[in-house]
Amino acid sequence: MSGVGKGVATASIGKILQSRGFNVTALKIDPYINVDAGTMNPVEHGEVFVTNDGDECDQDIGNYERFLNINIYKGNYLTTGRVYESVIHKERNLEYGGRCVEVVPDIPNEVISRIKNAAKKAKADFVLVEIGGTVGEYQNLLFLEAGRIMKLTYPKDVLFILVSYAPVPQMIGEMKTKPTQWAVRSLNSAGIQPDILLIRSEKLLDEPRKRKLLIFCNVGEKDIISAPDIESIYEIPLNFEKEKLSNIILQKFGLKPKKENLKEWKKMVNVIKNPEKKVKIAIAGKYFRSGKFTLMDSYISVIEAVKHAAYSFKAAPEITWIDTEEYEKSPKKLKKLKSFDAIIVPGGFGSRGVEGKIKVIEYCRKNKIPFLGLCYGMQLVTIEFARNVCGLKNANSTEINPKTKHPVIDIMAEQKEKLKEKKYGGTMRLGAYACEIISNTKSFKAYGLGKKDPIIFERHRHRYEFNNKYRELLEKKGLKIAGVNPDLNLVEIIEIEKHPFFVATQFHPEFLSRPLHPHPLFRELIKTALK
Repeated sequence: MSGVGKGVATASIGKILQSRGFNVTALKIDPYINVDAGTMNPVEHGEVFVTNDGDECDQDIGNYERFLNINIYKGNYLTTGRVYESVIHKERNLEYGGRCVEVVPDIPNEVISRIKNAAKKAKADFVLVEIGGTVGEYQNLLFLEAGRIMKLTYPKDVLFILVSYAPVPQMIGEMKTKPTQWAVRSLNSAGIQPDILLIRSEKLLDEPRKRKLLIFCNVGEKDIISAPDIESIYEIPLNFEKEKLSNIILQKFGLKPKKENLKEWKKMVNVIKNPEKKVKIAIAGKYFRSGKFTLMDSYISVIEAVKHAAYSFKAAPEITWIDTEEYEKSPKKLKKLKSFDAIIVPGGFGSRGVEGKIKVIEYCRKNKIPFLGLCYGMQLVTIEFARNVCGLKNANSTEINPKTKHPVIDIMAEQKEKLKEKKYGGTMRLGAYACEIISNTKSFKAYGLGKKDPIIFERHRHRYEFNNKYRELLEKKGLKIAGVNPDLNLVEIIEIEKHPFFVATQFHPEFLSRPLHPHPLFRELIKTALK
């Protein structure tokens, strides 16, 4: 089921194989008709992760990058829409030689071709392919069919792992294996027998449950891996290795195990479990309410970047969600912000909750609370500064108010044309762009740059930009332009001087943060917050 942990299981298996000296890459297959994740609501689907080459992906691609400390590219993300689009394009170009193009085998063959291409590009020893959705769903049958064909064609080179949930109903108090039995039977009906079972549950799998699964699911006892709930996802690779999962996989492929190297990873997990201090961080966003539930998946990269930075200082981050719409209704509540060590305003779109975010930004600026603004967060910092420091009453973004007298944030000219033609999907400023950082700034210090090489590359996802027509006025009033794209002369980083740490970026630094390599700006934020 959704959220059971397929993505982090895939990333963790990749990590343990990588720790044995193998080159690993990972692919995500989403059963949606959407060509990419860019047009999906983050509350429903979770964060849209952006790759270096500008692909808008499912959040699991972010998990792969963080765990494996590698860049994943567009070819590693497949959706039903993307696969069908490719097959139809080839048919229109007569690449099938005029024959009848059919759903089977041509769609599965396209999937197989993409898996092979991703493996070749990464020069990978192992390719981990995560098939989204639930076994038995009509929409992922074609991807299962691709897997079945691959196993048939390369019997010694393909392995199936099923991640299944074993519930422990409170009123019964006993772990139930029937959902897993049913899942295996559904997988069998697609012509696939799982080689390994990963059993997700609140608790460890016990012997009676293992025996049931062994009998009814046709797998060996050592091939049933327990994956209980844990506090940190970064503990998962270590838990898998306790059950010798990498050895099991290597033996099934007839490969000799290499010496394991998870030393630094173990040190990090030890810090997570035994922190020396705490740091209180507030995230002022809008994509975390779903009915009565709080969903963190919309900002998963931001959360993980905060964690990575905190762990590097042996600190435990306490993250609080701030609903900015509350501050629009009750500005007196802003005083609560003083209880936090740092505040982040992340990316987003649209006008809902914006005035509340601007009030939060103003409060952080005036009360010297360490602050980091990301993408839309940077744009709102610009608006707040223009209104309250420069006296530009009602200054705004043309995204929020197209008729504003002071469009300090405006849409790029090329984006206007795209929106006129209703080209929304995959048309934003996406992927890695250069940023030249000014030497006497907090950002320059955070990145640890030298004056001879002040260029960094960061990932973007937006249509609107800092309006250079207002640049001179804002700079004169004290807004520090700390980073600029050298090719397009677009403002990338702004700072407020005479403040412990007040930095905002047009790019998304969270996408490049890794557990053992925290992003410099998040690290500097936490460092200041701890002071």
